Amino acid sequence: MADAPIRVLVVDDNPDMRESTRRLLENLGYQVETAPDGAAALRAHMARYVDVVLTDIFMAGTEGMETIATFKRSWPDLRVVAMSGGGTLSKKDYLEAAVQVGADATLQKPFTLQALVAALKDGKG
Repeated sequence: MADAPIRVLVVDDNPDMRESTRRLLENLGYQVETAPDGAAALRAHMARYVDVVLTDIFMAGTEGMETIATFKRSWPDLRVVAMSGGGTLSKKDYLEAAVQVGADATLQKPFTLQALVAALKDGKG
């Protein structure tokens, strides 16, 4: 493959979710970094820029909405995908709110492999 692999930063405070998503994406040819919260994600991105940030909304530490807003404010062209398993409002409400703060796409947990790959794409195929 002549193109460089897409670099994805997976941000989730659940270590099992981070690891399983990392392995899945690496098996598909992505380069993957992981972080347990938004603050660590920002540090990881500053150390080695990524193409896509895949972030959970509900996390300990720097949570997802703040993470999305910070990434989009600092890097407006960076693709950010929000994922959520829910919360006190409906999953759809939180995912819609993530789009309002700058997410380019959303995923409702649990999601399919096809939905994950589609969300990571930038619309260019």
